[in-house]
Amino acid sequence: MSQSFDNDPGVRWMLEYQRGDEGAFDRIVEAYSGQLYALFTRFLGPAPEREDLVQEVFLRVIRARERYQPTARFSTWLYRIAFNIAVNRTQRGNDETSLDDGTEDGGEAIWSELGDARAEQPSVALERGDVVSAVRAAIASLPEAQRMALVLAKYDELPYSEIAIVLRSSEKAIKSLVHRARENLRARLAPILQQELP
Repeated sequence: MSQSFDNDPGVRWMLEYQRGDEGAFDRIVEAYSGQLYALFTRFLGPAPEREDLVQEVFLRVIRARERYQPTARFSTWLYRIAFNIAVNRTQRGNDETSLDDGTEDGGEAIWSELGDARAEQPSVALERGDVVSAVRAAIASLPEAQRMALVLAKYDELPYSEIAIVLRSSEKAIKSLVHRARENLRARLAPILQQELP
């Protein structure tokens, strides 16, 4: 099974780690911390415990050391772990996603498609902050599976087949989830986006 993933450095490092190479684990942490942090940011917003959640993913990698089998791309396997952790976090009754003005923690980059490339007056920047906040609020209001499917499809550009592995679903169901997520966002953001039009 591992032959299919020979060109996946994460799989290679995990197998080396399984065989006792502690340095391989350090390479995994270095290579995937940023991706996991970005995933938690997109899924949860700028929640203060994102770094703790990234560490929790790697703790689970350590616990899975002996039983790991490369049945998917390594990043897909990590995203599955991250999704479980994110869902647990939101279901602890701790789901107070902070909806800040969207200008810190990479907010501008995350929602850049709503940005305005022109030089901005201060009032325009404030309005854009309102739009970013509205987008974050709309995404935070999506059901968890829809939210994760949309984040993975749009920002991580994962194919539906891999998103299906992350969410333990079928490719057809993922297409439907992403479609519904986009429709829900359109409906929630229509009033704001109409105001943005000249």
